[in-house]
Amino acid sequence: MNGPPIYGLMAEFDTPGEILDSARSAHAAGYRNIDAYSPFPVEGLAPAIGVRPTRIPLLVLIGGIIGCAGGFFMQYYAAVIAYPLNVGGRPLNSWPSFIPITFELTILCAGLTAVVSMLLLNGFPRPYNPVFNVAQFEHATRDKFFLCIQAIDPQFDREETERFLERLHPKGVYVVDH
Repeated sequence: MNGPPIYGLMAEFDTPGEILDSARSAHAAGYRNIDAYSPFPVEGLAPAIGVRPTRIPLLVLIGGIIGCAGGFFMQYYAAVIAYPLNVGGRPLNSWPSFIPITFELTILCAGLTAVVSMLLLNGFPRPYNPVFNVAQFEHATRDKFFLCIQAIDPQFDREETERFLERLHPKGVYVVDH
């Protein structure tokens, strides 16, 4: 690569069909560090650029199980081990009375795990992205579709990738500076 390092190359498209076909072509050509931007969800675009299913549901399940176990055993410890009080002849481990707190802690821990894992796995907070350096990118939230191939892709070669993007017949191909 000649000149200063770049973030990648971005192609602009007018329709959802064009971005979907282009994303499939880029993935089929071996590019893996691809990102697509559109003003609305395009069905099939995420699998077309190679986005794998997320681990967030598993993490939320684990957080919920930890909250459930923690809520139950916190009450069990207090009622049976630390302060055993015989109230009305009931057994010390009167589990039906533990259900509301156990449920609440399950929901609380699962919800907090969902928020924290989503932020961490998405790389947030990240208030700046180099794609904002492309002037035409302001249309990404209104009426245009963009496909960006990042320079960190093992197959990325500036000239070859630019020729590849030009073969997709975009409205324009832009260099994305850092």
